[in-house]
Amino acid sequence: MKGKVRRRTIFAFLGPAIVSLAVIGIAPLLFAAYTSLHNYNLTKLRKVKFIGLDNFTFVLTDPVFWDAMQRTFSLLVIVLPLQLLIGLGIALLLHQPGIGLLKTLTRLSLVVPMATTYSVVGLLGQVMFNIKYGVVNQLIGFIGIEPVNWIGDPENAFIAVAFWDVWQWAPFCALVLLAGLTTVPSEIEEAARLETPSWWIVLRHVQLPYLIPGITAILILRTADTLKLFDMVFTMTRGGPGSATEFVSLMIQRIGFRAFDQGLASAQALILLVVTIVLSQLYIRYFYKEVQQ
Repeated sequence: MKGKVRRRTIFAFLGPAIVSLAVIGIAPLLFAAYTSLHNYNLTKLRKVKFIGLDNFTFVLTDPVFWDAMQRTFSLLVIVLPLQLLIGLGIALLLHQPGIGLLKTLTRLSLVVPMATTYSVVGLLGQVMFNIKYGVVNQLIGFIGIEPVNWIGDPENAFIAVAFWDVWQWAPFCALVLLAGLTTVPSEIEEAARLETPSWWIVLRHVQLPYLIPGITAILILRTADTLKLFDMVFTMTRGGPGSATEFVSLMIQRIGFRAFDQGLASAQALILLVVTIVLSQLYIRYFYKEVQQ
């Protein structure tokens, strides 16, 4: 009797979460898998038929898809190291003793960019990088540089999106790494600082082992987030000019909700999901194993 009551209690607590996960996460994934195997076009629902792996074959041989994938990975390769380096620098500065209230205020300010919704960040970026009234052009004008057409030029638009993504998520990296630094035993850190004046030696041999779990989490989360980046770019550049900032997520939206080809869009989304999972596993295998040893 007690066993049954215990099982019912466990289900009462876990049941809503399991049902929500099934409805929000698993059901859409299964539907995407179904549509990816059919010529599922919203304008031709009466003509839906099973076509096997034809959508995946088309995607994998489509140069437009690979161009979008290349742009997406170019963005990832640029923003992820910058976010880590800037975040680490901020974390090391805030980890210094004796800054008291300033540390608290800085921590609070770091929450603001990542707590702001993507669409609002995109609209803010659109204003900041405006060629006539943008703050960015106003600032570079002080050092004698002519106004730059950030949003209207293909190369500049890509740079603007990368810069804006770094601005939004470098504080997140800083907070995660700062939390990792607080786990370093103070006596070991103080002893290391007495032994050597080099901050690099202290970082490499004392602090870094405690930062590896946080760095791995950042790599996984920011990689997944960058690969599916949509809201900020859509509101900021609409994927333009041309296709300069049309990343994979924007391409999926264009195929699925402008061309209404849900089958092809689902195949693209599933391929992107597989790439994200593979990269996450690589991060865990090659970074997090140092903590386990």
